Amino acid sequence: MFMETPDTLMYVAGGALLLGWLVAKISGALANRIQARKRDPRDDRIRNLEAELRIAQTDAEKAKERVEEQKVSIDEERERSTRRDAIISEQQEKINALRRDLKDSVKKTRELRHELSNRAEESVRSEVKLREVETELSVAQASTDLIATGVLDYSVAPDPEDEFEEVDTKPSKVIKAAT
Repeated sequence: MFMETPDTLMYVAGGALLLGWLVAKISGALANRIQARKRDPRDDRIRNLEAELRIAQTDAEKAKERVEEQKVSIDEERERSTRRDAIISEQQEKINALRRDLKDSVKKTRELRHELSNRAEESVRSEVKLREVETELSVAQASTDLIATGVLDYSVAPDPEDEFEEVDTKPSKVIKAAT
């Protein structure tokens, strides 16, 4: 009678399944406690090694990131160094060009100074000659004035040919003095 009804069978089967599941859970929990007490030391070592492996992997990833950052930093520094070298070489070229220009300017300045000193010397010589000519002119003017006034008379003076003979005896000195 008890088994005759299909509803009851279903309830009995469901209760048996539930009871079996409950007994398995309780026995599993008790077994785990007993196994925890009897744990193999190699399992602990394996767990420690796995933990160390995970830590080492995270450290390796961090180190890789730092290496990448350092590579980027090194590349930036190389680029900056290359630009700086280019700037320095440009400035060195400018300095060399300025030095060449300065040498040329100094050379031209020396040439101009030399030319200026030559011209100054020439100017001084021409002034001296001008003064000599002015002196000769003033002497000639004075002698003309004396002749005009009658103070100077050449009729009493010695013969002009005698003077030329005396002058001719020393021609090199006269020519040198005139030049």
